[in-house]
Amino acid sequence: MTSTGVTDEAEDSGPGGYAAARLRLLTEGARSGPPRRRALAELTDGWLAGLFGAATEEHTGISLVAVGGYGRGELSPRSDLDLLLLHDGRDDKAVAALADRLWYPVWDLGIDLDHSVRTPQQARKTAAQDLKVHLGLLDARHLAGDLGLTASLRTAVLADWRNQAPKRLPELRDLCAERAERQGELQFLLEPDLKEARGGLRDATVLRAVAASWLADAPREGLAEARRRLLDVRDALHLATGRATDRLALQEQDQVAAELGLLDADALLRQVYEAARVISYAGDVTWREVGRVLRSRSVRPRLRAMMNGRNGGKPVAERSPLAEGVVEQDGEAVLARTARPERDPVLPLRAAAAAAQAGLPLSRHAVRRLATTARPLPTPWPAEAREQLVTLLGSGRPTVQVWEALEAEGLVTRLLPDWERVRCRPQRNAVHLWTVDRHLIETAVRAAGFTRRVHRPDLLLIAALLHDIGKGWPGDHSVAGETIARDVAARIGFDGADTAVLATLVRHHLLLVETATRRDLDDPATVRAVAQAVGTEHTLELLHALTEADALATGPAAWSSWRGSLVADLVKRVSGVLAGEPQPEAETAAPTAEQERLAVEAFRTGGPVLALRAQTEPPADSAPAPSSPSFPSPLSSPSSPSSADGPEPLGVELLIAVPDQAGVLPAVAGVLAMHRLTVRTAELRSVPLPDGVEGSVLLLDWRVAAQYGSLPQAARLRADLVRALDGTLDIAARLAERDAAHPRRRGVEPPPPRVTVAPAASRLATVIEVRAQDAPGLLFRLGRALEAAGVRVRSAHVSTLGANAVDAFYVTRGEGTPLPGDEAASVARGLEESLRT
Repeated sequence: MTSTGVTDEAEDSGPGGYAAARLRLLTEGARSGPPRRRALAELTDGWLAGLFGAATEEHTGISLVAVGGYGRGELSPRSDLDLLLLHDGRDDKAVAALADRLWYPVWDLGIDLDHSVRTPQQARKTAAQDLKVHLGLLDARHLAGDLGLTASLRTAVLADWRNQAPKRLPELRDLCAERAERQGELQFLLEPDLKEARGGLRDATVLRAVAASWLADAPREGLAEARRRLLDVRDALHLATGRATDRLALQEQDQVAAELGLLDADALLRQVYEAARVISYAGDVTWREVGRVLRSRSVRPRLRAMMNGRNGGKPVAERSPLAEGVVEQDGEAVLARTARPERDPVLPLRAAAAAAQAGLPLSRHAVRRLATTARPLPTPWPAEAREQLVTLLGSGRPTVQVWEALEAEGLVTRLLPDWERVRCRPQRNAVHLWTVDRHLIETAVRAAGFTRRVHRPDLLLIAALLHDIGKGWPGDHSVAGETIARDVAARIGFDGADTAVLATLVRHHLLLVETATRRDLDDPATVRAVAQAVGTEHTLELLHALTEADALATGPAAWSSWRGSLVADLVKRVSGVLAGEPQPEAETAAPTAEQERLAVEAFRTGGPVLALRAQTEPPADSAPAPSSPSFPSPLSSPSSPSSADGPEPLGVELLIAVPDQAGVLPAVAGVLAMHRLTVRTAELRSVPLPDGVEGSVLLLDWRVAAQYGSLPQAARLRADLVRALDGTLDIAARLAERDAAHPRRRGVEPPPPRVTVAPAASRLATVIEVRAQDAPGLLFRLGRALEAAGVRVRSAHVSTLGANAVDAFYVTRGEGTPLPGDEAASVARGLEESLRT
């Protein structure tokens, strides 16, 4: 049935006929995308026109008008209807009665309605007071009644918009910036709002409004297609959820992808990100042009006339040289009049580097010209091209907008073909703030701040750009990235030695942080393994800077002063090995005097001793003396920010010394879980007592924070720990009761836990690594499973990244020897099964 036929049926059959025709239209598979949106708008137009005609015989002085999205004819399956009943000021009662006969049938069908009743003068006055109303009226479309009345309003509203543009566009720009701050950027969000996020449908509508002002126009290339793609996704979202929503939630992405015929949710997000990137870039270009025009209009007429008179009546545009073939004009980097991109293959990189160094955007017209006329670079690149790329990457924050301009015209993938696989690629990890490609640029931006602390800044910056380039390939991205980095390094002109260093940096870019947070740094085997992988002190220096830049560019959960201190400690130890310094053979460092006092006190009292401190510096070599039974008041809110003048807080460190016995790890972990304390990091080791004192004490070093509220009293913690150790407190039952009373909301199903045995990680212990979804009581469950397996936990290293827990346990048999291979594998399987149940 054609859309006209559907419309006729709706008109003939009243609301019931419209509802049936609408349902058929939304469920027939042959029509989707723009044709379905147009057909739905036409169907609704016909129905509303029929309602209007049945409700009044008046054909002059009153009309029904569609505004906003409905005015544009963009009706998604669950879109609301934006309607204006326009009249010439006639009797209010008659108009109100007509409105009721129009609005109630819409409400009766369960369709959301945004409605208003106004005269043309009232509509214009409201638009002058409310920018959003003015934007909606720019898309006004006549549905029924007096066509002349609607046309006159459209003409007046558009004239008002153009006349008021110098005042209203800055207001609109501020609204867009505020919305972007509140909603985030569509091109990076895992659960984006397709309409309100920056680069979404709202911004696409704003660009139409700016164009209607005649003050500036948005780039047209790809904009209509990007808008259509987002509308298609919203249509599929409405059909998949049955709701009027713009939020693309994680649990609905697979269904939406299937509705659109896409492979999976990642393919869906990549399409959304690509569309958002086009709209965001168009917005950046458009608002720069608006600013330029408004600044030029603010110049005093006499001064402008004087400037024009010197140039034969033409405006004078000041041009300042930036680099060979590149000048600054009107706040942008543009090509010089003498530039010849067709003869200068390095010009794209030179222009980009000059713009970033000057902190200027690269003109869209310049980028388009470079994209269409510049010669490709030879392989390997000339030295100047490589230097300009390094200069661009080392320019700091301005690099981002220049890189986005190159991306918008396809110049990045032309220079680095491997970039295509990571472009707009989502990262389904809450720790990551960015897509893969933007994360690489953000890492280069962070690395630019570390170039003064390394001997080869160029290698650091290129490694930052390439460290995750393997994420576009199957398998371990570090392994794949090493191969790609070798190819790219050779292509852009690095020699064999430098290429080998870059390959090592990419291959091992996670080595330092993973080792520092998941391995025992007092174990010489740990340090020797890192030294062997890194090879040289210069490479270690570069890897240290890359590690920090990578983590800072990932997100706040990926880096902290605590992690930084652990990495720095590891680097110091590895540097000593590489320098040939003698290394201790003992696997456990001797306890400090303070740790000995804690151990002796625990041994003397026969029970646990607690001590804690707020850390604002990396942990020193000493531990605090035993604490009083209550927490000091300054520690009641460990998560509160530090003062502006003080150092960064690292959290609350909780030290527990317990006479060596079975069940310590699950007991302590369970008590902390009972008191709703989140364990950020944890270490456990056995501390021998001083000479003359038999036995040993377990020392647990934890960093904790309250999930909410204040920390519990130390006396309560110690009392519960004593009961847990003597068996009078059933922690498992208490945690189960709490979970039953307050069940956690079901969200996205996390990936299953994975437990592995790390090969050759230690000479005197077996290292079992656990990766699982972080949850209250997780460490308690792991400790209990290890106890049940009959192994001894020599040390534990706990770290949490967002919702992911990565814990490493150094375990031995009862006599203190590592587990044989088959026994270790059996313990790992048991742990994994305990986490799956």
